[in-house]
Amino acid sequence: MGDEMLLLFLTVLLVSEFGAGLRRHGHHGLLLPPPNVHNYPVPPDQWFTQKLDHSQPSDLRTWQQRYFTNDTFYRPGGPVFLMIGGEGTASPVWMVTGSWIEYAEEHGALCFQLEHRFYGKSHPTEDMSVKNLRYLSSEQALADLATFSAAMEEKHALPEGTKWVAFGGSYPGSLAAWYRLKYPHMVHAAVSSSAPLVAKTNFYEFLEVVSDAVKAESGDTCYSNIAAAFTELEKQLADKKRWRPLGKLFRLCDPYAASDLNTSSLVSSLADLFEGTVQYNRDNREFEGAKDANITVSTLCHLMSDGAGSPLDRLAAVNAALMAVRGDKCLDYTYKSEMDKMRQESFDSPDNTGMRQWIYQTCNEFGWYQTSDAEGQPFGHRFPLTFSVQQCMDAYGTKFNQSFIDAAVAATNVRYGGRGIRVRRVVFINGSIDPWHAMGLTATRSRHAPVIYVNGTAHCANMYPSRDEDLPELKAARRRIGRLIARWLQEDDQ
Repeated sequence: MGDEMLLLFLTVLLVSEFGAGLRRHGHHGLLLPPPNVHNYPVPPDQWFTQKLDHSQPSDLRTWQQRYFTNDTFYRPGGPVFLMIGGEGTASPVWMVTGSWIEYAEEHGALCFQLEHRFYGKSHPTEDMSVKNLRYLSSEQALADLATFSAAMEEKHALPEGTKWVAFGGSYPGSLAAWYRLKYPHMVHAAVSSSAPLVAKTNFYEFLEVVSDAVKAESGDTCYSNIAAAFTELEKQLADKKRWRPLGKLFRLCDPYAASDLNTSSLVSSLADLFEGTVQYNRDNREFEGAKDANITVSTLCHLMSDGAGSPLDRLAAVNAALMAVRGDKCLDYTYKSEMDKMRQESFDSPDNTGMRQWIYQTCNEFGWYQTSDAEGQPFGHRFPLTFSVQQCMDAYGTKFNQSFIDAAVAATNVRYGGRGIRVRRVVFINGSIDPWHAMGLTATRSRHAPVIYVNGTAHCANMYPSRDEDLPELKAARRRIGRLIARWLQEDDQ
């Protein structure tokens, strides 16, 4: 058996606080929620001296990057698994649970998790000013991984030829594949879960997948009632006499103030009730410790189809149900409120959830704005691409207009190859319910980079611990991933 693997596993926290979408409450993206496991001892914080700017060899500035280690399974000569942190605080609980830990125990792997620069406690600069955010990019993050891996090989006196396997989910799933692409001499294999590989400014397909999931779960009735509710909502927002009763109906924190930006912010917040639920749906919500773990697409569609009152009243009931389980007293919908939070440059700000950093990455590299521009969706058309672009300009400066974002997105696809990525020993896993599969690989193009497409599962489902109630397709996917890891660990570098 030779050496071990680095599992580049994403632990992003973006669930409904922030993410790859650039909207008011939605921002759904890549982040994997932290596990809800309190009974396991977890490893302590450790710190690695990392370079600030890998693109400039003459720049000797450094900073302290947080990481975690689990060596309880390690057998000398075994692989290394590296979990990659994403756009949120790295959780040490992932060091003791999850499917990757099951693989690590099987193969005697040494496990690391490296927190992504600018997130959690890993602060490369004194603040998050636009001047400093230029050091936040996927390229710098990949170089962080390579530098860290080389240092850990020396620190732990790993045998020559030790195999590293990268695991990641969502944005870190993309990083896992890109790490193998850009640093093939550092990482032997990668497991890339729910990874968007295509950068795209207008990610209107997100709502198309959400719409398909609603229809698949509950048929046309739920879809039609959602469409009727949003149509009526937009109609009443155009009538000043309806603003006060609407504010009471949806429990707005502030009276509705008419503006295009406020309208976009409010409508997208309500659409997000369905988007976030679809993205994660049933898959291990209790494990994540999500307050809305018992809220599924079926739950929302039951309210929309069988609830009392008009479709708009039913939408208000959906909003009230999610507010109740999350403990929200009111719906903070205003555009100004969101911008005030996004403009906070201090790492110590109570508003630092990772959103300022992640949205900067979308404006500077990825796009992925979950807009209402698709025709075949029931959520209206009041949060178009222009709304997302405006947020970029208002948060980071007028330079970040659509022309800039389009150019940045094009450069990202040239840099990594989009769906045309050419890699060996990388497995790509996507779920049919996960809207992010629209930006990923869902069919195998090379036997050296197989794709596993799991019907009926949502975002990063394969990364959680196995359960008896998991779908047979999900159980089969985890077994296949395990077989691929075992086979690749037997292969020599090519």
